[in-house]
Amino acid sequence: MSNERQIRDEDLMDVAQDPEQAHRLRKALQTLATNPKVGGKLQEMAQEVLSGRIGMKEAIQTERYMDALGDRIQEIRHAAENQTTQEREAQRELVERWKRQQQEEEDRERAERDGPTAGIISTPRRKGHSGPGHRG
Repeated sequence: MSNERQIRDEDLMDVAQDPEQAHRLRKALQTLATNPKVGGKLQEMAQEVLSGRIGMKEAIQTERYMDALGDRIQEIRHAAENQTTQEREAQRELVERWKRQQQEEEDRERAERDGPTAGIISTPRRKGHSGPGHRG
């Protein structure tokens, strides 16, 4: 998949409410597409959307993909219901650590996107000088 065209955040604006949500959606799709534990129809759907072969709207209207998502949610719910208190607490700690890492990564990416462009040097203009053709 790395040699294929990849969609950009902007390509998800038909389903996202803002650019930040589109960015998070694309990152989530990348996680689904590359995580070997996902597999099956969910992974296929993410790969199809990321490659641009289908749109996100089309994917969420495709019964087999939504069925796969429902099945996965059921698996997660069942696993959570069968956890011991210790497992639940360990999972909670893992999730909190993951959330902090994700937030740090998003903050870093946002700073890179929104910050000044590296390597550009800006010098203030001199007063009274309006360019090379100026005659005073």
